[in-house]
Amino acid sequence: MLARQSGPDAVRQPVSVVGPREASDAQLVCARRVGQLLGALGVPVLCGGKNGVMAAVSQGVSECGGIVVGLLPEEDTQLANPYLTVAVPTGLGIIRNALIARAARIMVAIGGGLGTTSEMALALQWGKPVLAIHGAPEVPGYRPFADEASLLAALLDELIACA
Repeated sequence: MLARQSGPDAVRQPVSVVGPREASDAQLVCARRVGQLLGALGVPVLCGGKNGVMAAVSQGVSECGGIVVGLLPEEDTQLANPYLTVAVPTGLGIIRNALIARAARIMVAIGGGLGTTSEMALALQWGKPVLAIHGAPEVPGYRPFADEASLLAALLDELIACA
């Protein structure tokens, strides 16, 4: 079930962007560009709210005037990245990964390890499209991309399909 995404009564369901806290330069650049695209389109972004890919996507969204929500594992916001529009201190630790996966209509995975793997697997279990790049874990059912242009084009296609 997808919420209506346009018109005066629109409820915009976010896109989740997931990836590692310690990311490569290529992963950071890609995350920022994904954030810029989503921010420019007015699509809210949901992430883990910390450093690395999460901070880079948040920065991109912020630069384009968009909304980015960080679901933090801690019970406070002290470790939140500075680009978040909203920081939610869940106190749930890694269990918050389920919220990041469930609340989104689409997931983009940029690199990652075990945390990203769990988020991707949960999103796929719930029937969400998962687009992946830059060494994201291989999870059955995900859509891997070799280059950023293809990823961004596929993301636009998914956004249109969900509208």
